[in-house]
Amino acid sequence: MANRRCLHALSRRSWARFSMNTTLPSLRTLLPLPAQPIKRNVSQFSHGVTMLCTHWSHPRHFSSSRENDDVSEDDDEDDDDDDDEEMSESDDEESVGNSSASSLKREYTAEEREAEAAAIGYKVVGPLERSDRVFKPYEAVFAVVQIGSHQFKVSNGDCIFTERLKFCEVNEKLILNKVLLIGSSTQTIIGRPIVPEAAVHAVVEEHALDAKVIIFKKKRRKNYRRTKGHRQELTKLRITDIQGIEKPEQIVTEKPTKAAEKKPEKVPVTA
Repeated sequence: MANRRCLHALSRRSWARFSMNTTLPSLRTLLPLPAQPIKRNVSQFSHGVTMLCTHWSHPRHFSSSRENDDVSEDDDEDDDDDDDEEMSESDDEESVGNSSASSLKREYTAEEREAEAAAIGYKVVGPLERSDRVFKPYEAVFAVVQIGSHQFKVSNGDCIFTERLKFCEVNEKLILNKVLLIGSSTQTIIGRPIVPEAAVHAVVEEHALDAKVIIFKKKRRKNYRRTKGHRQELTKLRITDIQGIEKPEQIVTEKPTKAAEKKPEKVPVTA
């Protein structure tokens, strides 16, 4: 069976070769006529192969010539060139992607930073120094401030977590400008919408990440499931002072001391 397959393949290749080259002898002189029975003999098959090999210009490959070899070499060179071009294009795309990523990091000027920070609701004063005494004892004053799209009720010494604030680093002093309400034990001032000349001072303690939130999406009977996690970037602020309202004086009330009660003396009783 294998010999028959080899013979059929050899006959097809030789027929293609003789159809292209007219100088070679015809296939009838090399192969037996179809009317004659083909004997399944390995020696005859090998003898026919040797006879055909004497007529090939290139004995190593039956189905190829010098021209085909040149064409194949040219194709290989073209493939190499295409690969080189693809590699260069991929490198160019990577460089373009890196340049676009670098271009996305916009460089803000000082005025643009101040304007954007003011739109969010804060102003960067500067770094905290060792000589600054910003932390004060508790005062009976509270305020409602807006940072971005969130509102917080704060008082002196409180700690709040907001969304990540740009243009500020750890241990920097901030002034929260958007004060919606301010009050104390004696009065309350409501802004329309902001209280003028009111400010809340704070210090940036750290930039952290919130707990992970899992987002899971599913469409039934569609084999659609998507799981994604998200951790929100946060900024921790410590409130140091609230200005814009009269602060009540702290009245220190001393606890009354208990008067020393005299214990009655025991009088000895004579029997």
